[in-house]
Amino acid sequence: MPAYRFEALDATGKAQSGLVDADTSRAARSQLRAQALVPLAVTQVVTAGTAPAGFSFTRKVFNATGLAVWTRQLAGLVGSGLPLERALTALADEAEDTRQRELVAHLRSEVNAGAPFARALASAPREFDDVYRGVVAAGEQSGALGRVLERLADDLEARQELKGRLIGATLYPAIVSVIAVVIVVFLVTYVVPQVATVFTSSKRSLPLLTIGMMAFSDFLRGYGWLVILLLVGGGVALAFSLRNEAFRERFDAGFLGLPLIGRLARGYNAARFAGTLAMLAGAGVPILKALQAAAETLSNRAMRADAMDALVMVREGAPLASALAGKKRFPGILAMFSRLGEQTGQLPEMLDRAAKQLAGEVQRRALAMATILEPLLIVGMGGVVMLIVLAVLLPIIQLNSFVK
Repeated sequence: MPAYRFEALDATGKAQSGLVDADTSRAARSQLRAQALVPLAVTQVVTAGTAPAGFSFTRKVFNATGLAVWTRQLAGLVGSGLPLERALTALADEAEDTRQRELVAHLRSEVNAGAPFARALASAPREFDDVYRGVVAAGEQSGALGRVLERLADDLEARQELKGRLIGATLYPAIVSVIAVVIVVFLVTYVVPQVATVFTSSKRSLPLLTIGMMAFSDFLRGYGWLVILLLVGGGVALAFSLRNEAFRERFDAGFLGLPLIGRLARGYNAARFAGTLAMLAGAGVPILKALQAAAETLSNRAMRADAMDALVMVREGAPLASALAGKKRFPGILAMFSRLGEQTGQLPEMLDRAAKQLAGEVQRRALAMATILEPLLIVGMGGVVMLIVLAVLLPIIQLNSFVK
């Protein structure tokens, strides 16, 4: 049952607006007249989340943090014994954002029409991905929707916390690098030519460092636009090439082989895979379906291909631990905890423990890398600036020696 946004006048002539659930716009107008309202405009609510993901240029209704908060609120209401329809009504009434209110009203109307909550969420695929819907469907089937939603909110918050820590660890080195490049380019393209003109008029030979710095300055001023054009063109070409699945898989496999950042990407993807698999298995989702959904959450295509290969092996009868142990891109700790979980009958708990250990290791590595990079970047920037200053000062020192 769709939702309709209305504008109407009450008996005193005061304007009223809101949302109403009805099969058609005519039925919505009839409901308003039954409430002693004179309808002025009735339009069907079309949420941003119902548009296909590849063809919509509007931002999502929920960001990562907002979705976690909303899921936590819904879990609290449902867990306290409130029916799902009333919980969605309360969240729609409390929503401050108009688009969020309309999306929740749309979900409520679908539930009122008799659709399962997971199917209602499927009408907004941009907002609720396959993993989210799969967990909700498992919660509905098991009759423990509130508990499953709590677990889902925990997973969303843990994932967002890990991502935030990684961004925080790399933000400072990135800012320092950008500032360093800007300063060096300014010195080389503006300061060095201004000072160099003082010495070029003299017939004396300049130091080798000064000659090299002047040549580099002339190159940047003459062909800097070409360098920028090549970088932009290379980035665009790489972006288009990454749309090819075969190339993307080879590129991601090479990325995992990088010394520091590759290990971070490997650990981050493994932690996300283990956490999703633990959540789905704990919610009662069959292991094959859980494996497929967890594989889809992997951003690294090479690790996703390994996860799908492991899925095939499990479908053919192999234990999950053996299937993961044969994939060297996944850390060995994941196969070890999977084996313990299969032996003890506590696979979700063991996978969750593996996810937490992998996430903690990723955080420690990221912080350690940032701690090392910060002084290295400062020292590197100071060394480059020192070379530029020496290139300017050496002719002055040479000129003073000639005067003496």
